Amino acid sequence: MDNKQSFLTMPAAIVITGAMIAIAIIWTQKPATINTISDSARLLPKISMNPISKADHILGNPDAPIKIVEYSDTACPYCKTFTPTMEKIMDTYGVDGKVAWVYRHFPLDAPDENGNILHKNSNHEAQALECANYLGGNEKFWAYLKRIYDVTPSVTSSSPDGLDQKQLPEIAKFVGLDPVAFNDCVASGRFKDTVKAEQTDGINAGVTGTPYSIIVTPSGNNIPVTGAQPFSVFKTAIDALLAPAQ
Repeated sequence: MDNKQSFLTMPAAIVITGAMIAIAIIWTQKPATINTISDSARLLPKISMNPISKADHILGNPDAPIKIVEYSDTACPYCKTFTPTMEKIMDTYGVDGKVAWVYRHFPLDAPDENGNILHKNSNHEAQALECANYLGGNEKFWAYLKRIYDVTPSVTSSSPDGLDQKQLPEIAKFVGLDPVAFNDCVASGRFKDTVKAEQTDGINAGVTGTPYSIIVTPSGNNIPVTGAQPFSVFKTAIDALLAPAQ
């Protein structure tokens, strides 16, 4: 895996309550892609995602003025490093109901032109997350997500498979789920289509690698943010978006 990253700055103009606010969004070219995508396509993503609904996994106030939709892959090391940033965003803005975190699956499990699969277990883990939600609701979904990132080794040449899949029921037990019922759910594949639908939604939204976030503004506009950007990037955008309402 190529660990080099190139950074480009792209301004995003957003109309909010009749005022134009310019927000600097940093775009990162990530090596984790489903297939080879040109740099030009990466710079002009199509923002056409499914609207947020009760079917989504939402942490925080569902009616928050700002929502951050994260398309993510539990086996992705960049997603693992990005999770503390999202947690800090929620600690800073979520407690007051200003920002909600929406998680959508985007497993990087499609073979490239050479038949190589980047994260072969990511789809299986996404289905495990859905089973956690099925058995324990939204609270267990987020508890399971946090735990899987806590214990998953970064996918590298020395650990190409990431998490040992035998740990999945152990994580279920850790967060207070029945591991037998959990195993039965995962084995059934009942949420395979759910994960596939979210992955397709991500492709339609312009996702080519993970993490990929879309900031949904108070006026309903969408700002894409590519890669594991630092808290400061999101803080600049969020503060600017919230300013008119303060």
